[in-house]
Amino acid sequence: MNHPQRIYILGAGLSGLTLAYLLAKKDLQATILEASPRIGGRIQTIQGPNGTPLELGATWFSDMHPNLIALLNELGLKKFPQFSKGKSLFQTKSFEPPQEFHVPEAQQPSYRIEGGTQRLTDTLASKVGHENILTNCKVTAITDTGDELQISSANGASFQADKVIVCMPPQLAGHTIQYTPTLPDNLTNLLPNVQTWMAGSIKFILEYKYPFWREKGYSGMLYSHAGIVTEMYDHTDYWETHFALAGFLNGGAAAYTKEVRKEFVIAQLAEMLDPEVSQHIWYEDKVWNDDHIISGHQRIVRPHQNNGHPLLQNAYMNGKLHFSATESSTQFPGYMEGAVISAMEVVRKIGDWGSEIGDRR
Repeated sequence: MNHPQRIYILGAGLSGLTLAYLLAKKDLQATILEASPRIGGRIQTIQGPNGTPLELGATWFSDMHPNLIALLNELGLKKFPQFSKGKSLFQTKSFEPPQEFHVPEAQQPSYRIEGGTQRLTDTLASKVGHENILTNCKVTAITDTGDELQISSANGASFQADKVIVCMPPQLAGHTIQYTPTLPDNLTNLLPNVQTWMAGSIKFILEYKYPFWREKGYSGMLYSHAGIVTEMYDHTDYWETHFALAGFLNGGAAAYTKEVRKEFVIAQLAEMLDPEVSQHIWYEDKVWNDDHIISGHQRIVRPHQNNGHPLLQNAYMNGKLHFSATESSTQFPGYMEGAVISAMEVVRKIGDWGSEIGDRR
């Protein structure tokens, strides 16, 4: 008798959740195995004490990302433009005052998601069904037994699959999962050298009771070649009732404690922007270097190194193993658009899968 395909997706980030959602629309149920305690991957929205949606992870997109926008529309989620009105600042040297500039409003805007980016992954998870998502389930080995793939996890659970789609950073998949038989040498050598987008990034957020920078004619946007803060943006919410600033710190700041990072951030912004920056009600930051995003240290010689590589488009283990992270995408790899496109590409192969669904007795 015929049995439904046993499909397992590794990773509950945007690519994995989008893939499971698209498969469900085709009446194909997938189970997602997620190593961390939460879903979302490199999307992480937290709530400040004042209730502001604050982004520690992926945030912005544009009209250049039509597949992501179409997905948002389908799910009933709203986008809104990044605020940029007013004076913006650019600091070239620590001993010179920052230069002021204005961003013309006619330029193509960046967008954010109403209520926070995590609304996208949370909505996808609800469509997929939380019962089909297993967190704290780190996959350690995938074995091809001939007719199926055996999945082993660190918590002792095992699963039998007809298809496994790896929706986690390829570098992580290459370092942390043992494949039996081993994957082809060219792929084995490639995986550790695929850049994981956002790995090593440090994002910070400051929540406020009111947007003092707007009241003083500033956009909240600044760039610096001299301080711990390298770039920053207004992070006021969609309704303009909750207020924050958010941005990135230079990579060397990972060596400091969070308390020291906060001290340097406040000092730099007080000098560049306004002393009122110290009147924040909350500070938080995140260094994206934990073992759910990267394993060990990568040698990166260029941006998006090996992203969208042809070897990541192929199927392995006799057609039963696929890769579908944002780094796998041939378009916009590393971005949310790339995550959606990579999921769509796997779904396009579903027609081929249908002929592989045979009798398992």
